[in-house]
Amino acid sequence: MKQNFVTVLKILVTVGLLAFILTRVDLRSVMGIIAEANLPLLFLGTALYFFAIVLGAMKWRILVKAQDIDASLGALLSFSLMGLFFGNVLPSNIGGDVVRAYDLARVTKGRAEAAAISVLVDRLMGMCAFFSAAVVTAALATVMLAQAHTLEQIEVATVIAASAFLALCAALFSRRIARRVAVLFEIGPAKRVKPMAQNIYRALQVYRFRYGALALNVLLSMTIVVVTALVWFLVGRAVGITHVSFFAFLLFNPLIAFVLLIPISFNGLGPKEAAVVFFFGLVAVPEERALAMSLLFHVIVVVTSLPGGFVWFSKRRHAAAREYQTSEMLHTAPAAPTDSSQ
Repeated sequence: MKQNFVTVLKILVTVGLLAFILTRVDLRSVMGIIAEANLPLLFLGTALYFFAIVLGAMKWRILVKAQDIDASLGALLSFSLMGLFFGNVLPSNIGGDVVRAYDLARVTKGRAEAAAISVLVDRLMGMCAFFSAAVVTAALATVMLAQAHTLEQIEVATVIAASAFLALCAALFSRRIARRVAVLFEIGPAKRVKPMAQNIYRALQVYRFRYGALALNVLLSMTIVVVTALVWFLVGRAVGITHVSFFAFLLFNPLIAFVLLIPISFNGLGPKEAAVVFFFGLVAVPEERALAMSLLFHVIVVVTSLPGGFVWFSKRRHAAAREYQTSEMLHTAPAAPTDSSQ
């Protein structure tokens, strides 16, 4: 019942925001801009976005190796693609990180907590890079843009969110806080999950002094921020936004992502379009072109997630084939001889 309510709420938010935006623009103009978009630039943007996905698998592998888990880049890329497929294409409540953690745990044989923690820390380091970029770009945008006063509240919000996030990270790695929290696992029903909590804590502490692995992960995360900004830039050029420099796209990319932190819609549809229209309106981009750019960017996200569906279907088909072969072998195996003297 709760999941159904959340799903209905997301649908209402998505439809409501899109309907509001569409009433403010000339829909025919938006469709015309999309129809005349530069296809080579869109293909290049799609290739670059897929490259960002590969970079994401590479930075995850750094953390997986730190846990002494033997997983190839190809395997982690396939898990990432399946996660993106469930997170970006299907209207489900299954998060991409949950899919990644489940698939890695399935092949690690007894290292489920370590697999889950690698995904958690990967997400935390990615958000660390994102928050750093968001704080810097919000400050720069506030100083440099003509309508700076409209961004002051966003700058304050990013600083508060970044501070809270850093405090959370410090708490996760703090042994002092862990000792205090451990007392709670001696009370009543919490005792049942104490062994799992201990395994999770030990897996998390593996990264406590892995400064090189964490730094490299953050560096790759920052690279992904730049690459995705370049994708936005190419899509913008494809729809005729030629007067805006790459620096502006680099400024707005983390801020748009910041708006999407709260999962109140399906795959960011609605809030993303509203954010893009708002931010690029600050640099004199017409609403129709900004909306067309946002919709085409979403198409790129969905298209690059589709290989994950192929991987998932292929794995299911192979699993079903193995199951069928096993059952056939059991049915065709000769019966054990019986002793007639008994």
